[in-house]
Amino acid sequence: MASPGEVIEELEYRFWQSLVDNDAGTATDLLTEPALMVSGHGAMKFDHAGYRQMAEKGPRVLTAYELSDMQVMFPNETTAIATYHVRQEVSRRDSKEGDVQEMNDTSTWIKLDGSWKCAMHTETPASGEPKSN
Repeated sequence: MASPGEVIEELEYRFWQSLVDNDAGTATDLLTEPALMVSGHGAMKFDHAGYRQMAEKGPRVLTAYELSDMQVMFPNETTAIATYHVRQEVSRRDSKEGDVQEMNDTSTWIKLDGSWKCAMHTETPASGEPKSN
């Protein structure tokens, strides 16, 4: 049986893979409604329909990712916070050529009716190499 931290790690990987697979249904199953995100594009609040619109029609797509240095903490039994480094390859939707981005991310997961849902995600450009504690 997986530890609570391993469960959250697996959910992070499932969400990232849904981005590569362009599987908005899996992604929205893992999100609260509404959910929040902070990135280089600003802060936003979105519902499932808004997420689906971004995922299916946004100008950029995720083509590959590698997560590392994941750390998960539980401030209480129904809240988990995961931090990690991600190397992500992103391209324009209409092109195979893209670029590689190194980011530091945080996700806040909450347990609702027995299932973990991501309520908040942030990403910040990484400076330097990822570090483990």
